[in-house]
Parts: sequence; structure tokens; C-alpha cells
Amino acid sequence: MKAMNITPLSTLLSARILSLKILLLSFCLLFLISGCSGQHDAPAEEAENREAAAAAVRGAITYPETATVDVSDNYHGTMVADPYRWLEDDVRESEAVADWVQAQNAVTNTYLESLDARSAFRERMAELWNYERVGLPVKRNNLYFFTRNDGLQNQSVLYVQAGLDGLPRELIDPNEWSEDGTVSLAQWVPGPEGRYLAYGIQDGGSDWRTWRILDVSTGELLEDELNWLKFTSVSWDAAGEGFYYSRYPAPDSDAKFQSLNLNQKIYYHQLNSPQSEDVLIYERPDQPEWSLSSSVTDDGQFLIITMYVGTDNRYQVAFKALGGDGAEVQMLIEGFDNEYSYVANDGLDFYFYSNDGAPRYQLVKINLTQPEQRTVIIPESEHALQAVERVGNYFAASYLVDARSDAQVFNLEGELVRSVDLPGLGSAIGFDGQPDDSETFFSFSSFNRPVTIYRYDVDTGAREIWRQAEVEFDPADFVVRQVFYTSKDGTEVPMFIAHRRDVTPNGSTPTLLYGYGGFNISLPPRFAVQNLAWMEAGGVYAQANIRGGGEYGREWHQAGTKLNKQNVFDDFIAAAEYLIAEGITQPEQLGIYGRSNGGLLVGAVVNQRPDLFAAGLPAVGVMDMLRFDQFTAGRFWVDDYGSSSNADEFAALYAYSPVHNVADDQVYPAMLVTTADTDDRVVPGHSFKYAAELQNSTIGPAPQLIRIETRAGHGAGTPVSMLINLYADQWAFLAEHTGLEVDFTDPL
Repeated sequence: MKAMNITPLSTLLSARILSLKILLLSFCLLFLISGCSGQHDAPAEEAENREAAAAAVRGAITYPETATVDVSDNYHGTMVADPYRWLEDDVRESEAVADWVQAQNAVTNTYLESLDARSAFRERMAELWNYERVGLPVKRNNLYFFTRNDGLQNQSVLYVQAGLDGLPRELIDPNEWSEDGTVSLAQWVPGPEGRYLAYGIQDGGSDWRTWRILDVSTGELLEDELNWLKFTSVSWDAAGEGFYYSRYPAPDSDAKFQSLNLNQKIYYHQLNSPQSEDVLIYERPDQPEWSLSSSVTDDGQFLIITMYVGTDNRYQVAFKALGGDGAEVQMLIEGFDNEYSYVANDGLDFYFYSNDGAPRYQLVKINLTQPEQRTVIIPESEHALQAVERVGNYFAASYLVDARSDAQVFNLEGELVRSVDLPGLGSAIGFDGQPDDSETFFSFSSFNRPVTIYRYDVDTGAREIWRQAEVEFDPADFVVRQVFYTSKDGTEVPMFIAHRRDVTPNGSTPTLLYGYGGFNISLPPRFAVQNLAWMEAGGVYAQANIRGGGEYGREWHQAGTKLNKQNVFDDFIAAAEYLIAEGITQPEQLGIYGRSNGGLLVGAVVNQRPDLFAAGLPAVGVMDMLRFDQFTAGRFWVDDYGSSSNADEFAALYAYSPVHNVADDQVYPAMLVTTADTDDRVVPGHSFKYAAELQNSTIGPAPQLIRIETRAGHGAGTPVSMLINLYADQWAFLAEHTGLEVDFTDPL
């Protein structure tokens, strides 16, 4: 690798000054009558001037200059240049990167300010978002813990109430933690009796958490503080005197948001003691890349230790008897071959959710005295089993039927008792419970149905509404349907299509197509304010359930991983082609959107088929497929993507990596790349490098912009106000380039 020769800072500063000049020019153009000219025109002339000003701004984008460096890497005999390697540096540590970010944001903000739809979407989403949202309750004894947001609070507040009809009492209000709302309550776990509550604090969207403990009855905050926790929850002991958790060694202060996370260990924390005295329970210094998690069984007698090496659901499982001295950790399931996720136990009988010999998953029982034997309790079915929970003397099983939720109740012998009556085509989440309690809760939503939380009794099958969201719209004004289309290799793929009932797609209807396609993550129909706003404005919303997800189990997931990853892009391209062939939209009216792995999806398909789309929104995407495993959690993703260190996988990665495949001399759609400076999941350097490639390639006149949020991360913990602004910018950009005329004053 050759030395890096970065263009002097003065060049970057001159680019920033040029952007500020554009900003000043747009200010004068937009406010010519009252600001620069000193004149006052008639209303018609005023509108004409505004339109001309906006057009001038949009047609005269001058991108900041991006320095290049002379860096190349040798991958199995192939030399690959990396001219924007310096943009991988942490924006909080590098003055050059910080200046580049500032210059890019100046250009992007100037452009976005010229879009009339921006304020319209912002105002309407603020109205729609202003409704009470309550989270699924967690029960301890007769105490119910739950979050609530009164509408436009940046962060939801944690409450507790005694009994179903008790008066809610505020426990934690994270809105008091920061003025900008960027410090959030990321996780919370009540102790077994509900006396204490442990909770994790997230700052600026980072994956790092600081944990504290609260006395629930008094509201007193204990002195305990636990640091450097990431990718872990906590599991209380039976007495409620402490809990088990996982943590990494403290990183170097100048690399805490970029460095790889290695050597995770399991500790026990005793209440009212410093973290330095926490007891090390389990570690694997011989396997620094292994991740470790722990869970105390319902009876408090055992600690389950789960080991994994990436994002694939392939686990080794061990256990440790609790309550005595010197109990050894014993292996139960060896080899990272299959998923075995602990569900519950009855003494020495342990129940696991597993795909061992069952690609669509099943529930099995293992007795600790004969661990080599597996007894199938709930067998694999034609539908993908998504989760199993023990509630009272039953198992509540959640399925996906062609990507929409279904739920069944079985007794402990695996006999079907009944189907859970769900309200329609949508997504059901929850069914958590206790072995000595028949009560559980689940939430249900769909594209046109806000979240309703139901209380469910597994003994009787009785269902009643516990909390119901009331949003300022009529669900009957929207239609949701499911279609199936054929991908390139003949695979049938499901897709949901939703829009206003009075909108009849006519072959040129502005349409937003969303997808993900990775990490065994499924996309059932769920309610989202931003999608409702797009549909209210007259657009069609489509969601493709492409391979790489978990909609049909293990095989569907694996068909979109590593050397099969091109299937994901083919499925998404086929979804776009279906929408066009069926007379719903056309390329000039079709925009696509995806986040994280979905950001990769957008970048890859735009590179492969730029002719098929009018606009693309790759958000917090994994864009450099040759170096993703060099940062923070990136090493986990090798399970899905493969690694450039493997010759065959390198060839596949290099063929679709968005940074390396921008198609020079082709006409590209308009692109708005989005990321955040505190994203330590998918580091922002991915998006920085991709945006630089777009801006410095010959790909036509459409804008190639990047929007970089500050004091935000990968998505979790983002304040409501920040979300409203983000989606208003993205949807206004889509509306501009798909021809959606946005006017929320017209009745539906």
C-alpha cells in the first residue's frame, strides 16, 4: 500500500466557500423581491420568481472538490484503487473529513431548500406523528412497565403502573437528558420482582451503552454505572440482587467509534458495587471474534451462554448451574452449524427454537441428562416459524404466511390448541410471558393500521384491546394488497402494494419501492408515519420481500447471501419491472429506498440498472464491500456477504460493490445518499466514498447529493424531530424527481 497524499486543506476550504457562494446566490434568488432587489412584486410575479429561483438552484449544482489519494490494494492478484480512502477517517477526529462534510451539507441543504414539497411533507408528518404511542408492556408481579410518547416528544418516556387499571407513574424521561433529544433510553429490563430496573443509555445514536439501575418504588438512582456495553442486554438473577451481561474491553478513546469489537466477555454485576468488582463468568481469549450472550432460565437455576461468530443464526450453547459454588460451564450444543435459541425450561428439560434439520424452524426439547437427544415439540410446517414464547402452560408461536403474520397456541406437548385471531393482513409482535401466568400482550399493525396492543389470555383465547393508537387519518381511505412476481431465475417473490383508495395507478403514478434483502430479516406489513405521508400525497408504496430475508426460512435467507447475493438485486430489479409492466408506474416515476443493507441494495441496483429509476435513496448503506469488515461490527457481516480475503467471495463482492461499480458514461437517476456522523454500526465512510464516486463520475445531469446528520447514528434513538426532518427531505427529493405533486390541503 502506497503512502496517502491528501490534497491540502485549503482546497477543501475553497470548495466550502464555493458552496457558501451557491447558498448566498440561492438566498438572493429565492428572496429576490424582498432581500436582494429591494423591490416588491405582485403575487403572480413573486411566485414566478420563486419558481425560477428554485430551478436555478437545482440546475446549477457545483459539488465540493474531493481530494484523492494514491492508494491501491492487491486482492488475489487484482489491484483495486481506493482514491477516497481518507474519507474513512472519523469525522470527529479528522479536520479534513469534517470540512468535507460541512461543504457537502451546504450544497445539499441549498438544493433541498429549493423544493416546495419539503415544508409540505415536514408539516404533514409533524401532524401525523403527533399521536400517543405506547410500547408493549413488560409484567413483573402486578407491575406493568411500558414506554409512552405523547406525540412529538423526541424520546419516549418509561412508565410503570400497578395492575391493568392502575395509574401510570413516570419512571424515566430521557427528554431531560439533552437539549437536542439525542440521548435516548435504549434498553430497559425490570428485575424479577419489579423492585429494580436496569436501563441502557445511548448517546448520539452510538451502539455503545452506559447502564444504570433505578429503585422502582422510590425513583432513586443507584450509584452503579456500567460502561462499554454493546450488543447485549442484561439478565437478572432469581433474587433480583444482580444481573449478568456482556461487555468489550474499553477501546482507545480516539478509536471508540471505528475500532473492531473483539474479546467480548460475560460478567456478573452485584447491585451497589462498582463495575471494577464485577465477576468474570465466561470468556474465550482463544477466540477473540466470538460473541457471547447470557440468559438466566425462568426458574433461576441455570445460566444459558450462547456463542456466535457473526450475524448468521448459528450458535454454540453452554450452561452453568447457579446457586452453588464452583459450578463449571458445560457445553450443550457444539459446532456453529444451526440455530438453537433458548425459549424456556422445565427443570432439566430445555426448549429451543431451532432450524437443525428444519429450514423453516421448529421447537425442540433437550434434557440435560441426555443432551444428544432431540425431541420435536412443534414440528416444522409449510410456513416460517419466526418465534416461540412460553406463556403459562402453553407455547405461543409466531409464523409468517407469505410475509404476513399468523400466530398459533400449542400446549406443552406440542398439540395445537387454537389459532390467535388477528385483525387482518399485517404484522403481529410480542407474546412474551411468564410460565406461571396465562397473560400475554401483542401488537398488531399494517401499512394502513396504526399499532394496536392486545391483551391475550392463552387459557381461554380471550383477546381485548389494551392500548390503541389514534392517528389523524381514516384507514378505510387506503388499500393494501399482495402480489407475486417472477424474478430472473424463475423464483416467485411476494410484494405488498399500498396506496390511497382514490388513486388509480395509471402507468405513470409516482411510486416508492422499498426493500432490504439480508440477514434473515423479514418485512411484514407494518405501520410507519412516513410511508402514510407518501401515500396521502398520492404516491404508491411498494415493499418487496426479496431473498436474503427470513420470510420463508433458512433457504430463502441463504439464497441471498455470499455467492448468491446477486439474487437479492435481481429480485429487486424484477419488482421494479413488475410495477412497470403492470401499469402502475414507469421509470420516470419510480424511486427506490433502503437502509443499511438496504442502502447497499439501492446502490447496487442503481449501478446495474440506472435506466430503471428516477431517484434513489441509499441510507446508512454498506457501500465498500471490500473493506466493510475493517470497522466496528463489520466483521459480523461476513456471514451474509463473504469476505474479500476469500478469492471467490472477493470476485462476487467486487462485481456489485457500490463504490467500485459506478457506471461511468451512463445516465444515472437523482441520488440522495444519507448517513450520520455518529454511526458506529455502518461507519459513514461507506456513504462518503460512494457519494464522492457519484459526484466525480460522468453519469449525467441529475443531482448526486449526500445529507450527513450530526449527533445521530445508525437509526436507533434518533429524536422524533430529527426523523421528521430526515423523511421530509427524502420524500421531497423523491417527489421532485418522480413528479409527485404534493398538496395535503386537498381532501382524500
